[in-house]
Amino acid sequence: MIQIILFILLPVALFAQRNRTEEQSIRKVMLEQQEAWNRADIESFMEGYWKSDSLKFIGRNGITYGWQPTLENYKKGYPTPAAMGKLTFTILSLEILSSTSAYMIGRWQLKRQTDEPGGHFTLLWRKINGKWVIVADHTS
Repeated sequence: MIQIILFILLPVALFAQRNRTEEQSIRKVMLEQQEAWNRADIESFMEGYWKSDSLKFIGRNGITYGWQPTLENYKKGYPTPAAMGKLTFTILSLEILSSTSAYMIGRWQLKRQTDEPGGHFTLLWRKINGKWVIVADHTS
């Protein structure tokens, strides 16, 4: 009887442990992005995104396709450290969908001298070549 219980519970426990490990990896990318932003280092911030022409960023101006155009939009929209402010991410939900995909919902908040804009984001993550990256970002 114990063998049957172990046969059933062991895969469940291994799956849960793998999901915790993947969640920790994704949360680490988000923390690294936040830290890079707060150093006014947009290039390092962009390391969390899929470096591909297939990256999708959906914002108030519509869809931007590709890593390079997304980088250029960030540089144009946030040209100085003062414009960038201090960023805080709050992860509201993170679901591991498979061994290579995840879905996240969260809040972002900027603190600047003159204002404190914020909003929500939805991120689709993929594990590509062993690294978790954002492949689609809808930020409002």
